[in-house]
Amino acid sequence: MLYYLFEYLEQQFQIPGASLFGFITFRAAMAIILSLLISTIYGKRIIKFLQKQQVGETIRDLGLEGQVEKAGTPTMGGIIIILATIIPVLLLAKLENIYIILLLVTTVWMGTIGFIDDYIKKFKNDKEGLKGKFKVLGQVGLGIIVGATLFFSDDVTIKEKLPVEQQQVLLAQDPDIAPAKLFDAEEKSTKTTIPFVKGNEFDYSNLITWISPDLEKYAWVIFILVSIFIITAVSNGANLTDGIDGLAAGTSAIIVLTLGIFAWVSGNIIFSEYLNIMYIPRVEEITIYIAAFVGALIGFLWYNTYPAQVFMGDTGSLTIGGIIAVIAIAVRKEWLIPVLCGIFLAENLSVVMQVSYFKYTRKKYGEGRRIFKMSPLHHHYQKSGYHESKIVTRFWIIGILLAIISIVTLKIR
Repeated sequence: MLYYLFEYLEQQFQIPGASLFGFITFRAAMAIILSLLISTIYGKRIIKFLQKQQVGETIRDLGLEGQVEKAGTPTMGGIIIILATIIPVLLLAKLENIYIILLLVTTVWMGTIGFIDDYIKKFKNDKEGLKGKFKVLGQVGLGIIVGATLFFSDDVTIKEKLPVEQQQVLLAQDPDIAPAKLFDAEEKSTKTTIPFVKGNEFDYSNLITWISPDLEKYAWVIFILVSIFIITAVSNGANLTDGIDGLAAGTSAIIVLTLGIFAWVSGNIIFSEYLNIMYIPRVEEITIYIAAFVGALIGFLWYNTYPAQVFMGDTGSLTIGGIIAVIAIAVRKEWLIPVLCGIFLAENLSVVMQVSYFKYTRKKYGEGRRIFKMSPLHHHYQKSGYHESKIVTRFWIIGILLAIISIVTLKIR
């Protein structure tokens, strides 16, 4: 809203400083500052409100150190993250941008699912919360919305560089040619980026056109199925990671900040030309959303680091995972998720491996055996005697390493 106000003031009255709101960098800086202020200042009030409503965490005795002391800590703190993200975005982003619309829908959609789950747990005294099938149904529904929008919307396009021979001709004619003239016209495409591969691009339509070129018209089915899988996997991964103070919020902040770099360079034609990557018009506006989201996560950590004054609950964890997945798909870096979201992947795999091995050994030997002392993975290290603050810090360090590796893929082919 402020963006439109200052745009009007600039056009009508040429007020000094009003043009600053036309710059992505300025609005992103304002978004992160505003979200930090909202999450830290108003976060305390929300925590007190949750305490007054007796929305305290019910702790199951799993034999973990320091577990009992956490009983009664307010949960549903994901509300802080959601509000501190949405408010700056509504004030500072271009609200007609298709990517901003999708991310706002994602935030509200996943936040509602998580809120219902937490509400059932706390106010209906049902420890299981929302049934798993309904959670999955909600994730699938969001995947359909996101996949269909990104596939069919005319505002979702890419620009590819002209063939090398044609670029050489243009550069020979004008060595100072604008980078934009080295790109072809905007086009609809189901292409994405594959890391560590020389060609580094893959078209989802190839998954069916090898059977018959006529099947290309059904490429939307493949794209939507991929979107559903990614959103479901990442949101569940974030949900499993939310088990000890500061782990999910800190790890997610690192991931989202990295995706912000990808969004910035992918939406800037000069950087896209220099890095020889896919140029995605209008995707740079996601930078505003990402800045607000990072500020919200860091502000939430003010109260969520050990010893936590509030937990995010499924209201926060499911929302975080959904947002990360949608951003990755939008900037066409979803194939980087196993690297960038390596912490989420490890947490997911540890649960799958533990459950699968337990069932297998129970069937084969008559008694279930375990690979880890406890799953998800962070609980294994707790059982091994590590303090949770040390586990979180080391997971953050690993997350930073994975983020650096992901950024390096911009130049590694």
